[in-house]
Amino acid sequence: MRIVDFEPRHAGAWKALNEAWIAKSFRLEPKDREALDHPQASILDKGGHILIAELDGEPIGCVALLPMADGGFEVGKMTIGEPARGAGLGRRLMEASIARARALDAPRLYLETNSTLAPALALYRSAGFVDLPPRSTPYSRVDVWMELKL
Repeated sequence: MRIVDFEPRHAGAWKALNEAWIAKSFRLEPKDREALDHPQASILDKGGHILIAELDGEPIGCVALLPMADGGFEVGKMTIGEPARGAGLGRRLMEASIARARALDAPRLYLETNSTLAPALALYRSAGFVDLPPRSTPYSRVDVWMELKL
């Protein structure tokens, strides 16, 4: 597996990978649609980054780093396609996200998630993320807020 920066050729996989995991347990919300339908305008043009995990040239996972006002990044839309799960690829995507944020001198990574996503929570905590108090969010599914100071 290799991790590469998003290119326009990844747009379909970016959308499909994220729709699959969100629709499995939740519902797609307007903020999801914005990021999935317009990754260039909603993430990249705003100073964010999207990393794509590829296996033999095929996208199998992704993660976005959305810029925050304090210079940090929000980790969003992180997923590994169902057939590739359980092989440590999520950890590699998280490590790549942390490395990218550090290279950009970001003070922290922030994320919002759901308490039912046990494997994701375990990954985040093992990477050093700690829980934060609840805050405002555009997502109805969010009930866990976390950050990693860099």
